[in-house]
Amino acid sequence: MKNTIKCKNCSSLNFCKKGFRRTEHRGKIQKYYCKDCHKFFTNDDGFYRMRNNEKIITMSIDMYISNLSSRKMRNQLSRHLNTKISHMSILDWVRRYTLKVSKFVDKLGYNMGNSFYADETLIDCGGRDDRFWCCIDWDTRLITGVHYSLSGNPIEAQKFLFKSIQKGKPKFIQTDGGVFYPKAFRKLFYSNKVGGLTVEHKIQNASVTKIHNYRIETVFMKIKDRVDDFRGLKALWSAPILMNALIIQHNFIEAHTTLDEVPCNRAGQELDLGENRWLDLIKLSSS
Repeated sequence: MKNTIKCKNCSSLNFCKKGFRRTEHRGKIQKYYCKDCHKFFTNDDGFYRMRNNEKIITMSIDMYISNLSSRKMRNQLSRHLNTKISHMSILDWVRRYTLKVSKFVDKLGYNMGNSFYADETLIDCGGRDDRFWCCIDWDTRLITGVHYSLSGNPIEAQKFLFKSIQKGKPKFIQTDGGVFYPKAFRKLFYSNKVGGLTVEHKIQNASVTKIHNYRIETVFMKIKDRVDDFRGLKALWSAPILMNALIIQHNFIEAHTTLDEVPCNRAGQELDLGENRWLDLIKLSSS
């Protein structure tokens, strides 16, 4: 993992170390002197101007996305590390760094398989049932595309399918018997043919076959369990960000229980992340 340091004022690489900036919670931070613009700067490692230690921040993000509420995480920090942090600060960290890491991982390339499985599920947001759409590549277990919408219709299904094929080119996508999928497939793949790509639509209609689209539903069980831990999502502007945090956790942080491998590694993205994978992802996103 490489984080290139450059002057934040002129982007020059012609600099030298020059003392430290002392902080209350993060200790000493290295200062640099740029020989071209003659200004001091500190390296933006993803935690520029953050008051709290990066390990506390990333641990809070990881634990919140895994299973702890923001208030429970606040209590854990207070009891075990004697650190006073509000639960809103923890939520702000999750949203801030999810947006940051998302921009980085969306630009990466992946080696995908041929079989994608897609579905949508209802998500409680402020007492309203919104729809969360998700597609997984079964070979790598990487979630290839997600979409958040207020309703289910062919237009939203088409937007979702378009996002799902940005990271790979499957031979088929299997869905359930949702009435909006056939029209979305016709519009996207047969009328317009995205980049000349034609994708077969396989339908697993449980009401007919008595077999569910279980491969994607296993992912949904994990996601919905975590949303239940959230006690539902509260705000529409925040909900897609928090759902995307769950996707990053699935794709880049946690090893898949069956494969014993993180999906991004199986998809060919060896990012050389250490044990604190959120910390290294954030630093890579800032380089």
